[in-house]
Amino acid sequence: MQSVCYLSTWKRFIHEGTLDASRLNKRIAESWNRCRHQKVNPYLQRGEQFLTGDRLQKQKQKNDVFLQAATPVLQRIEPMMKELEAVVLLIDPSGYVLSMTGNKRVVHEARRINFKEGVRWREEEVGTNAIGTALRTEEAIMVSGLEHYSLASHGWSCAAAPVHSPDGWLLGVIDVSCSVDRAHPFMFGMVASVAHEIESELAAQAYQKEMKLINKCESLLERGRLVAVCDDHYRIVAVSPALRDCFPDYKGKKKEELLREGFCLKGESAILSDDQQQVIGSCLHLEEKAVSAPCHRKAEPPFIFEGEQGTSLSFQQTLEDVQKVAPTEVSVCILGETGTGKEVIAQAIHANSARRNGPFIAINCGALPADLVESELFGYAEGAFTGAKRNGHQGKFEQANGGTIFLDEIGELSLDMQVKLLRVLQERKVTRVGGVKEIELDIRVVTATHRNLEQLVAEGTFRKDLYYRLHVYPICVPPLRERKEDIAHLVRHYARKHQWPVDVPDAYMERFCEYDWPGNIRELFNVLERLRIASPQLALKDLHVLDPLFGDHPLSDTEKKEEQKLPEMNIREKIQKDLMIEALRKTKGNVTQAAKLLEVPRSTFYKRLKRFGL
Repeated sequence: MQSVCYLSTWKRFIHEGTLDASRLNKRIAESWNRCRHQKVNPYLQRGEQFLTGDRLQKQKQKNDVFLQAATPVLQRIEPMMKELEAVVLLIDPSGYVLSMTGNKRVVHEARRINFKEGVRWREEEVGTNAIGTALRTEEAIMVSGLEHYSLASHGWSCAAAPVHSPDGWLLGVIDVSCSVDRAHPFMFGMVASVAHEIESELAAQAYQKEMKLINKCESLLERGRLVAVCDDHYRIVAVSPALRDCFPDYKGKKKEELLREGFCLKGESAILSDDQQQVIGSCLHLEEKAVSAPCHRKAEPPFIFEGEQGTSLSFQQTLEDVQKVAPTEVSVCILGETGTGKEVIAQAIHANSARRNGPFIAINCGALPADLVESELFGYAEGAFTGAKRNGHQGKFEQANGGTIFLDEIGELSLDMQVKLLRVLQERKVTRVGGVKEIELDIRVVTATHRNLEQLVAEGTFRKDLYYRLHVYPICVPPLRERKEDIAHLVRHYARKHQWPVDVPDAYMERFCEYDWPGNIRELFNVLERLRIASPQLALKDLHVLDPLFGDHPLSDTEKKEEQKLPEMNIREKIQKDLMIEALRKTKGNVTQAAKLLEVPRSTFYKRLKRFGL
């Protein structure tokens, strides 16, 4: 019955272009639409693009790292493939099948549709299929029977998962295929698990290789002034301390990029394997170009910071990190508790960069409804959905072109959106929802989170490849309880900004410094806002106004832990907070009257005051 339903859905889409999306997986429906736009032949009976002989061997050599890491894993699961009457394949990023092994009968059946080594099996050639769609979306997928776009694959069921290098680049896809009557849902989990195993092997190999290079050049890195160590692809793996000061985002960059940064090559020596038979890397000896001033003598432009710098050592270290990284193009991840001022740090990175005259676009990923995230970030084309604007809509990435995009609460993105974000970051191109035109991007990406991304990676809720791409230069923003010497500076900053001519009495400042501020600077400013309304002169007789906010004592360690567990506010809570602020303004800070105005019990009002840090 289900196959009849799928067949009618497929025929109607092929003949009329009408798609009942409720009957198809969302990813399958998106792929069918792409295939129709690209005019893929739905009646195709077999694959038609091939590499054979020397051309196929060259393609395999180009993907040697992928093949070497994956082949032992495939050999281990080959007996299982034979028993399951399935085949397992390795496909490179261009869509060429590099390897196929498994049940001989199934291999023979696959050849009937030219599904064999050397064939190109992308969406563009054969329509919706697990291999091509996984290459396109860079996420695991299972495509079965009539979910395939072209006739060639209608008798097959396939599951595929992407494999990424340790630095996040797509190396290829692993696929398990069998006849549709032998399909089983566990195929999806199996390919995802095997892909992860290959990635782990690649990461271990890369680490061992880098450590070998660094160990061989350790003394040169310590003694030399401007020295860089590269692998056999001229990717930089280590630099001397002096060169790191000039080129902090060296990791993974190519030799050519280093030479464009104002250095010239004075000499280069090969790094040989232990048996002296193979070149495994090179050591670059550099000098600054005569036209460039030495790094330590470069004229520094004035540092721009819109917030209050204070005097605490912990925050001064944060600002030093901002000054170092701002002039570069490296991706920055700002780490800190809610309310510590991560967006102000992001604005400082933008303001002190070469992009300062371009746009700064900020978006809170955790505040967007799940069904709107993609269109908000990437925009949508005309007619993408009911109610879409006539000329479509620019997403945040397009709006940030030429400048900086700040993705706050990046840890809240779904895995599905993480895949799409990774693709945009890799290709520096964006396609609007429902569109086909690729838009070139020239942006810098700054992210922020209050969550532990490493833990999210370990839990499987944040992609490791995206983590490595975003977490290039982390900057930690200390909580206010660790920089209490800055409280007086922050209070004066708030007073200046709001033109509040007040001299804060010591009694108030002592209460401020006793409290541990779980809501950090945001909570401090909210308290000052309330005081400005309730006691503009900060009279000592009004000190009791702080009691409902702080209680009689600072928060205990247990209370602090509970407070820090509180989630980010949702849309409804943000509206409640805004209404409470407005009610307090109208009643000049009188909690009883404000609660009556909003028609809520006073006890509830006090709970929300604490919840929202007011």
